[in-house]
Amino acid sequence: MRAIVFDVPGDESVLKIAEVPAPPLTPRGVRIRVRATALNRADLLQRRGFYPPPPGASALLGLECSGTVLEVGEDVREARFAPGHPVMALLAGGGYAEEVVVDAGSVMPVPAALDLVEAGGLPEVFLTVFSNVFQLGNLEPGGTLLVHGGGSGVGTAAIRMAREAGARCIVTAGDAERCRRCLELGAEVAIDYRQQDFAAEVMAATAGRGVDVVLAAIGGAYLESNLRSLAVGGRLVVIGLTGGARAEIDLAQLMLRRLTVIGSTLRARPAEEKARIVRGFMDRFGEALAAGRLRPVVEAVLPLAQAAEAHRRMTAGGHFGKLILEV
Repeated sequence: MRAIVFDVPGDESVLKIAEVPAPPLTPRGVRIRVRATALNRADLLQRRGFYPPPPGASALLGLECSGTVLEVGEDVREARFAPGHPVMALLAGGGYAEEVVVDAGSVMPVPAALDLVEAGGLPEVFLTVFSNVFQLGNLEPGGTLLVHGGGSGVGTAAIRMAREAGARCIVTAGDAERCRRCLELGAEVAIDYRQQDFAAEVMAATAGRGVDVVLAAIGGAYLESNLRSLAVGGRLVVIGLTGGARAEIDLAQLMLRRLTVIGSTLRARPAEEKARIVRGFMDRFGEALAAGRLRPVVEAVLPLAQAAEAHRRMTAGGHFGKLILEV
């Protein structure tokens, strides 16, 4: 099969298309003929040598895909995974290829309301938001979420999911145009973090109360401001460290305001945990997915052979939503 590979870590130029062996079928595996995959920041880190795949995972890039079922392992009994059925899947790696094999618990049917190519950009970001905002962060109807990078794949998914769940969503973004598009998508407040103190703006937007949940991929650089943005009893869920891995924390503030700081990753979780997340997502949001109310925001679709160009676009920034690779 064809796949995107790289021999040594480096910039986008190290990516190339090559013939590689197809992955072996496992007893609980579903073999998918990939139609599309999508870029995530983790792909850029792995390409540079900073984010190796977990033990046992494919060394190829790609944390999500869509496609059609080719075959299933001997222990897979679910009728919805019969050969030929359209599916999308959360992966620990391997999406930049013509075929993947993934545990059946990480596979979801693609509803008729969703195009098969755009479905390739759904699993990673929507399941990231679900597991961190709704399961760990316990965002409830009527609650308020602050998400950084509102124009990112995770950010756009968070806006749509919060709105679907009856919660308010406040976002930060890097310029006025991206703020405008976040508001059009459903955010109630969009803050230009380059021009404004986001913690002060959050408190103004919530009449001094603060938000219930902060979803943060920035890491240490925003820690103090994120804590200031929380309401009493609020939860900060850290899913990335682009702003550094270390920061001082005022424990008295945590105690007096009963704050919770949660660290979370999705990629390395065992198959059983991922299956529970997938089931929970489908139970909570399956109807909205089937109705077409939840779908990824797609900035551009490029052929798999142009993976290097897609990486350049993500590195440069300025895109809104997901960059899709069509296989």
